[in-house]
Amino acid sequence: MSTVLVTGGSGFLGSHIISQLLGEGHTVRTTVRNLKRETEVRAMLKEAGIDAGDRLSFFEADLEKDSGWKEAAQGCDYVMHVASPFPANVPKHEDELIIPAREGTMRVLKASRDAGVKRVVLTSSFAAIGYGHKAQTIPFDETSWTNLNANVPAYNKSKTIAEKAAWDFIHQEGNGLELSVINPVGIFGPALGSDFASSLVLLQRLLSGAMPGCPEIYFGVVDVRDVTDLHVKAMTHPDAKGERFLAVSGNFIPMIEIANILRANLGKAAEKVPKKQLPNFLVRIGALFNPLARQILPELGKKKNASNEKAKRVLGWKPRSIEEAILSAARSLERYTQK
Repeated sequence: MSTVLVTGGSGFLGSHIISQLLGEGHTVRTTVRNLKRETEVRAMLKEAGIDAGDRLSFFEADLEKDSGWKEAAQGCDYVMHVASPFPANVPKHEDELIIPAREGTMRVLKASRDAGVKRVVLTSSFAAIGYGHKAQTIPFDETSWTNLNANVPAYNKSKTIAEKAAWDFIHQEGNGLELSVINPVGIFGPALGSDFASSLVLLQRLLSGAMPGCPEIYFGVVDVRDVTDLHVKAMTHPDAKGERFLAVSGNFIPMIEIANILRANLGKAAEKVPKKQLPNFLVRIGALFNPLARQILPELGKKKNASNEKAKRVLGWKPRSIEEAILSAARSLERYTQK
């Protein structure tokens, strides 16, 4: 078995990855910005039925600081770089996201190279693939990149720039370090704690009645357990070296379809979920006053799709259904918000 460093172990995806690695018998290290989060992470793992014991150790490291990364990577066979800044609110300047994402990725890659790590699996995003383009019927695949010259949100720019910087580093300064990249769409599925991912916050808003209707925007959906499985497969599979893999369960669906899935399956818990799709002109008016609404304008009414053919063919990946990903997320929300 191997020793694996997982950055961002207290997060939604990071905690699931740690759980699967421990379950398979690996020794795991994880970085957190504050060591006080160790208790929280261990509690999340217990929710997954994992008693980590001494096979899990914690290191304090921040993407915006040099300290801690060398020590965390030393002696590791593989690194999963999952941690990434994600804005709770729209940043005042896009560099608030872009610089930490790019520089943090460089810190992890340099520490991995210097420690003699075999391969890094980087969590990128569909945000680095499918934005800033005209509407198209052909599904996006791993050859696509987000167009940075178009009007795209700061988060999408940050993921694109960080991933491109990672590939440049591997080709120019990697000294044999291998890289595989996972590009998930919106990650749903069950939470292991109350630190919810942005996709689960969307479900929370739908379930709470905070949204009067659904804007016509389209979502790719994937279950966190399947994204985890794809990371672990990419860690050791020989054919994953130097490759990107899109993580998506199926065709993109409009937000109103997510609402319909909730209402059709959750009974009384979904009675506040909106039943109507908002006209685009109303969303545009709302965007004059709401910066979050303003962010979605470039995607309003724009249908898109992405292909999971490569992950299935190369790594034998078998994702869960869209409905299961959404409903398991919603049920875990109910569980943790009632605690």
